[in-house]
Amino acid sequence: MSGIVVIGAGQAGSSLVAKLRKEGFKGPVTLIGAEPVPPYQRPPLSKAYLLGEMELERLYLRPESYYADQDIALRMNATVTGIDPAAKTVTLADGEVLSYDQLALTTGSVPRRLPDEIGGALKGVYGVRTLADVDAMAHEIRPGARALIVGGGYIGLEAAAVAAKKGMQVTLVEMADRILQRVAAPETSAYFRKLHGDHGVDICEGIGLQRLLGDEGGHVTGAELSDGTQLKADMVVVGVGIAPATALAEAAGLDIDNGIRTDAHGRTSDPSIWAAGDCCSFPYHGERLRLESVPNAIDQAEVVAQNMLGAGIDYVATPWFWSDQYDVKLQIAGLNRGYDQVVERRTDDKVVSFWYYHDGQLIAVDAMNDPRAYMVGKRLIDAGKSADPAVVADASADLKPLLRA
Repeated sequence: MSGIVVIGAGQAGSSLVAKLRKEGFKGPVTLIGAEPVPPYQRPPLSKAYLLGEMELERLYLRPESYYADQDIALRMNATVTGIDPAAKTVTLADGEVLSYDQLALTTGSVPRRLPDEIGGALKGVYGVRTLADVDAMAHEIRPGARALIVGGGYIGLEAAAVAAKKGMQVTLVEMADRILQRVAAPETSAYFRKLHGDHGVDICEGIGLQRLLGDEGGHVTGAELSDGTQLKADMVVVGVGIAPATALAEAAGLDIDNGIRTDAHGRTSDPSIWAAGDCCSFPYHGERLRLESVPNAIDQAEVVAQNMLGAGIDYVATPWFWSDQYDVKLQIAGLNRGYDQVVERRTDDKVVSFWYYHDGQLIAVDAMNDPRAYMVGKRLIDAGKSADPAVVADASADLKPLLRA
């Protein structure tokens, strides 16, 4: 019996194989990962781990012994070079060929890099996606050194917060008109702009990176911006977004639509191949959605595992996200796409939430240091309920009765 093979040993892959065993699957299970370590959490990489507040073993999703105990063949440091759907085989870089009855792709996403021609290949230029990325930059993070952050999304802002907390001189460059422009309202952008400014981070919005500058040894020394400004930099962190890792799926002839295209059960265009996590798109309220989040990776992978065993369950996403910067915990519920109204609820300068509405219906909440607002907002959104904007805006009003409305 060939059993089940899972390609991609991240959050989704680890969750999927664990769920297979929990659901009672007794056949062979193989989890293939390109990195030389067991599956680990990625969010702490740009926060607690980079700050030195979390040890390596605490990053692991499960102890390495778990996989052996559950009779899961964990293949670390293994690269898949091809999938043959007709033969139902997977080929590894060393030439080994594995057969499967069913295959799951949990390949995640890949960070977008700066082009080599503008200095992307210089030493001292880092992404923040893998354990190796963060380990490589650790020696560069020191008091007084100059850090340039390219990109004002959550990854860039988290990296800026870590660098500032470590005493670095930090400049963040965002080509769009404002930080977080793609994912948040101007109100949330303003909150985090002030937060970073209060910690000494120089944020440059509406200015692009023209090129990075380097010395004779090939190490970055600075940057030239689109307005002609030149900055000095000892290191550069690039956070300009990620793309779904679809290369294997494309080469295997699977349908691609903003990621690997799946149906509501997580099945791809090949009936024996499934997908979950960052790498795939799925039906969502009459459209297609791809979610880049840990909760989605876990929940979708567990549904796919059940469906691989015949459950026939639709995956119903309930989007939520979080980000930690300095002493602020941001919690996001829902998706704010198409909002036409934002209502502010402010307890003090640090405890704030922004409630997004579309045609009077609550669709998302950004809550900064306000877990109650987040909890109420998430439960309302998940239940398809709304909230009176006047009650939301009144910081003295109790939110809990909204749940009973």
